[in-house]
Amino acid sequence: MTDEQVDQVRRFNRTVAERVGVLHDQYLGGARPYGQARLLWELGGEGAHDVRSLRDRLGLDSGYVSRLLRALERDGLVDVAPHPRDRRVRTARLTDAGHAERAALDGRSDALAASLLAPLGARQRARLTLAMAEVERLLTASVVSLEVLDPGHPDAVHCLKAYAAELASVFPDGFDPAHSLLPDPGELRLPRGLFLVARLHGTPVGCGGLKLPTGAPAEIKRLWVGPGVRGLGLARRLLAELEERAAAHGSDRVRLDTNRALEAATRLYRSSGYREVPAFNDEPYAHHWFEKRLTGRQQ
Repeated sequence: MTDEQVDQVRRFNRTVAERVGVLHDQYLGGARPYGQARLLWELGGEGAHDVRSLRDRLGLDSGYVSRLLRALERDGLVDVAPHPRDRRVRTARLTDAGHAERAALDGRSDALAASLLAPLGARQRARLTLAMAEVERLLTASVVSLEVLDPGHPDAVHCLKAYAAELASVFPDGFDPAHSLLPDPGELRLPRGLFLVARLHGTPVGCGGLKLPTGAPAEIKRLWVGPGVRGLGLARRLLAELEERAAAHGSDRVRLDTNRALEAATRLYRSSGYREVPAFNDEPYAHHWFEKRLTGRQQ
């Protein structure tokens, strides 16, 4: 990134903070600051919310969330209680007074949004809302985290099950993991390999495995991105991260195979520098086999 890009982001942040009113002690003319108002909005809907999930979604530390909840609870807007099935987990729900204040907050938020658009012409409004959608998409991509996990970790298992379920729905003849050349879990644990999981606000949304066999090219397995986060560039990011880790472990080439029904995946591999090669395994669900020489390790 460049200094100019950093400066632009800072200018954008200052402009947004000023225009949406987060600098005021009483957000949108209400009775509370932005942090409390934001949490009140997140607690909308029926039922209780897991406080830990709220914290992850908002990217806040537990102490700050606890202070916000205490303030809302003191004002009679929120009830905080242990989870009925796990008393170690706290839940929060809006009271009737909380729902009423949230509804008023919603109305003031609509009015603020309208006031931002009102001075602009129709074409300018269209440009602004399209630009906002693009900024939202890119900012969402920027908060996705990648972490190496054991393939037996619940988040890793979640991704692998979702991956298999999607293949079963996409492949013309279905997908049976028992017939596939699934890597042994030990092949996806260091030093023989690794398993990478992507999370968005604490929720697993993508994965990719890497085999690191001795004396052979590295192999990428089970690259998957959840439908809800496609279009964020996450598959390309996972692929690049796996390639970098393969190179860091001494591999000069990386391989993968794919099914012809996965057209988007095939386009991704070709555009990422992979070339089609003869079959290097007996994977029954594969129609294409690819290989890439890793950058900086060409002979």
